[in-house]
Amino acid sequence: MTKNHSNLFAAFSIDGKVPKRTLLEAFADSGILEDDNRCAGMIKRLKCGPEDLNLEDFQRLQDYSPALFQQVLSGQLAIPQFKNFCKEIEEIFEKVSSNKSGKLADYIPQLQRVNPDKFSTSVCSIDGQQMSLGNSDDFFCVQSCSKPITYGLALEELGEEEVHKYVGTEPSGRTFNELALNTKGLPHNPMINAGAIMCGALIKPGAESADRFDYVMSKWKELAGGRKIGFDNAVYLSERQTADRNFALGYFMREKKAFPPSADLLDALDFYFQCCSIEANTTSLAVIAATLANGGNCPLTGVQVMRPDHVKDCLSLMSSCGMYDFSGEFAFKVGIPAKSGVSGAILLVVPNVAGLAVWSPRLDELGNSVRGVELCRQLVSRFKFHTFDSMIGLTDDRIDPRRNLYESRFGGITALCWAAYEDDVAEMRRLIAMGVDPTAHDYDRRTALHISASEGNLNALRYLLSLGVDINPLDRWGKTPLDDADMQSHPGAIAMLDEHGGIRRAVNVVKLV
Repeated sequence: MTKNHSNLFAAFSIDGKVPKRTLLEAFADSGILEDDNRCAGMIKRLKCGPEDLNLEDFQRLQDYSPALFQQVLSGQLAIPQFKNFCKEIEEIFEKVSSNKSGKLADYIPQLQRVNPDKFSTSVCSIDGQQMSLGNSDDFFCVQSCSKPITYGLALEELGEEEVHKYVGTEPSGRTFNELALNTKGLPHNPMINAGAIMCGALIKPGAESADRFDYVMSKWKELAGGRKIGFDNAVYLSERQTADRNFALGYFMREKKAFPPSADLLDALDFYFQCCSIEANTTSLAVIAATLANGGNCPLTGVQVMRPDHVKDCLSLMSSCGMYDFSGEFAFKVGIPAKSGVSGAILLVVPNVAGLAVWSPRLDELGNSVRGVELCRQLVSRFKFHTFDSMIGLTDDRIDPRRNLYESRFGGITALCWAAYEDDVAEMRRLIAMGVDPTAHDYDRRTALHISASEGNLNALRYLLSLGVDINPLDRWGKTPLDDADMQSHPGAIAMLDEHGGIRRAVNVVKLV
C-alpha cells in the first residue's frame, strides 16, 4: 500500500475501521452522482457492504476508480467545497426566479407553446461534479446553442485554416439573422445564422443527409457523456416552414459564391434546421459545456471528443459573438464564453473549471433569456469566473470556488487549525488525507487539538483523539489542550480530554466566565 493510500485510510478510520456512512457522505458532498459510470459499481458495493470497512475493504473500493476515489476523499476535485458552492448557486437561483419579465419567441410557432415559467440551471465541473435546480429534467430545443458544436465539428472535419476560407471570425454588429455578409462575401462568424448554415455545409460533405445528421447526433451524445440527447420533429417542421429569412441568407451566400463547390444549398439549410431542433435538458447541456471547459475531454467518460485547439477557437468566438447583439456588453460585464438560443437556453463555459446551462424561455428584446442573463450577472458578482479575474492585483471578497475554503486563506497546518476552529471534520479528513500531519503545530506551537479544545469543538476533538494524536502537546506558553478547555470553560471538552489522559500544566490559568 502506498503512503497516499495509507494517509487516506488513516484520515477516515476510527479505531481501525472506516464507517460506510462517512464515505457515502463524502461522495454526496463532492457532487459526484451515484449514477456516474466511474463510481456506480463502487457505490453499489459500498451500500451493500458492511457498516464499517477494514483496510482490505477500503482498498477494494479504491480499485473501482483509484484516481476519483483519491480526489473525492482528499478534496482535490475542481471545486473542492462543492456543497458550499451549491448553496451559493441555490441562493442565486431563488433570487432570479422572481423575475417574470420578457416574452416567448414568436417567430417559430412551436416555441410559443412552451410554459414561460419554466426555469432550470445545471452545473458540471471538469471533474464531473454535478448539481441541478428547477426543471432540469425538462427537454427543450437548443436552437442557437447548437452553433458552437456545429462550428467545432466543422473544425474537426477540415481544420481551422480550411473552415475560415468560408466563414469569418468578426462580430457582425448586426442581428443574428441579418441579410448581410462581410467584405469578402462570407458570413461574419459561425455564431450567427449565416455562419452556422455555412459550417453545417462543411461537415461530412458529400455524405447522405441522414448519415451527416446521425454523425452530429453521435457527437452531441459523446459531448454529453452519454446523457440523453433528443430531437423535436415538430420544431424542425415549424422552423422549416417559417424560414424565409434563412432561405434568403442561403441564396444570398450562393449568389456570392460563398459555399464550397460541393455544397447543396437546400441540404445545408435542412441540416441547419435539424441542428437547431436538437433537444437537451440543462443536465446534459451542462456536461457538454464542461466538456468544452475541459479542452474537449468529457469529464464523465474521459473521451476526447474535440481537439483542445478547436475548443479554444469555439470559446474565443463564443466570447465575442455568442450572445447576439448583447455579446460585447456580456463579455465586458460577465466575461464568460457563452452561447444563447431563442428557446431560452444559455450555454456557459468557465475554462478549466466547469460548464453551466440555464433555461428560461422568456426573452429580452435581443433574443436572450431574461432570467438566464440575470443569473449570469449574479454568478460573476459572487464568484471569480470572469475571464480576467485572475489578473495580478485584483482583490475583492468574491469567492474563488477553485480554491479550498481554508487553503485559500492559509496553507498546511494553518488550514488544519482553521478547519478545527470551524469544527469541520470533513475538511480535516481531506487535509490529513492529503498528507497534513494532524500533530503538526504553528509558530506558537499550537496544534489543531489546542484549537479544538479552546473552542469547545467536540466533533473535531473526537476526531483528532481517534487518530491517536498526542493529547498533551505544549504550546509556547506551556499550555496543554486541557488548559485551553479549562480556561475557556468548556465542560464537554474538559470531560473528553480528562477521559483520554489530558493533564493541566499551565500556571495561573485565568478561567473566562
